[in-house]
Amino acid sequence: MTDKTPAASNSMWGGRFADRPDAIMEEINASIGFDRRLAGQDIRGSQAHAAMLASVGIISADDLTAISQGLEEIGGEIERGEFVFRRDLEDIHMNIESRLREKIGDAAGRLHTARSRNDQVALDFRLWVKEQCAEAEAALSRLIEALLVQAEAGAETVMPGFTHLQVAQPVTWGHHMMAYVEMFARDRARFADARVRMDECPLGAAALAGTGFPIDRVQTADALGFARPTANSIDSVSARDFALEFLSAASICATHLSRLSEEIVIWASAQFNFITLSDKFTTGSSIMPQKKNPDAAELTRAKVGRIVGSLVTLMTVMKGLPLAYSKDMQEDKEPVFDAADALALALAAMTGMVADMQPNAPRLREAAAQGFSTATDLADWLVRELGMPFRDAHHVTGSLVKMAEDAGCDLADLSLADMQGVEARITDAVFDVLTVEASVRSRISYGGTSPERVVEAIAARRGI
Repeated sequence: MTDKTPAASNSMWGGRFADRPDAIMEEINASIGFDRRLAGQDIRGSQAHAAMLASVGIISADDLTAISQGLEEIGGEIERGEFVFRRDLEDIHMNIESRLREKIGDAAGRLHTARSRNDQVALDFRLWVKEQCAEAEAALSRLIEALLVQAEAGAETVMPGFTHLQVAQPVTWGHHMMAYVEMFARDRARFADARVRMDECPLGAAALAGTGFPIDRVQTADALGFARPTANSIDSVSARDFALEFLSAASICATHLSRLSEEIVIWASAQFNFITLSDKFTTGSSIMPQKKNPDAAELTRAKVGRIVGSLVTLMTVMKGLPLAYSKDMQEDKEPVFDAADALALALAAMTGMVADMQPNAPRLREAAAQGFSTATDLADWLVRELGMPFRDAHHVTGSLVKMAEDAGCDLADLSLADMQGVEARITDAVFDVLTVEASVRSRISYGGTSPERVVEAIAARRGI
């Protein structure tokens, strides 16, 4: 028997193609190596589609029973690792359909009535991405809670606030933690917002033009937990912006994770000594026994490269495609799968590190007092108490900073006589504002670093 005999024809495409696929074509065309992750979604979609077909009289009740039971059994086989995924059947859809035919016969062939692999894959992928958004939201909620615990415990712990990685003004540990709470809360909102937009069911769009069968798309949308069916059949099968939105939100979130990771790496260094991480999230060196490396933070920091790379990959795939479906879109899943895995791991690692890290309060306070961090408080005092224009107060303060720098001391260590040599109206009351504790207590504006405002922000975030 030669390759061109009917018995050797491509079973998926039937009589149109007589030759077997070339090995190279099979290699580039097959997606079962990665889209098997959509098996659960594919079975759910087929069950909903079959139930709808039966309810409108397109297939019989007996066919529905056979299809439903067969799909349940296949789902069990996949869960138990007993299912044999066949590369020659290309993708998860044909693998499941072929197995269903082996189990129930001709009824399996009726399942594909009024649908195409185009709307089938659009459905499976959209279901999967929608679930990933919900999982990211839950993971971010856990991370936010870990940060809130840190903020609550450190609401009055003074630390240096930085700009340009130079000591700028004293802040509180709690306030610094709450900055990340705000970032990750916005990330959570982005995933939730994207999930609302992708909450439309493409099943029933068929290849691109809809179908002539009297299907009920609202029924399948409801059965699959969607808010509504998609409104345009062409858009239904050609859109992947739901995946791009997921990747966009994931990329922004990963950037925030990377920034916090960078701070953890810096804080854990011997030079800073701001925090301690336990052995759970650090590793040693193969040659230097004294080393305690913050590897979990470093690896989390690196994940942003994979996730942003996945976003760029899919944007590049989609940017030049005419409507509706093109095979290029088979390249949509791997970057999304990879990004979702990387994000889930990074969120879990960061949540663990935040819960694990112990701030070194004495060292934080010491660092907060360095670098003339209360200079702005001095300038504000000159404005408030002496009625001096801020620009003049800035100049006077700069002169006093230079004096302290030359003397090798802090502002609070200057004598009153030294200060009055620059501005005669300064009184000894100025020393009340030159401690880091007084500095943070004074920052009472909404969103400020004072312990009072930090406690309020924590209560507001927890809805207390």
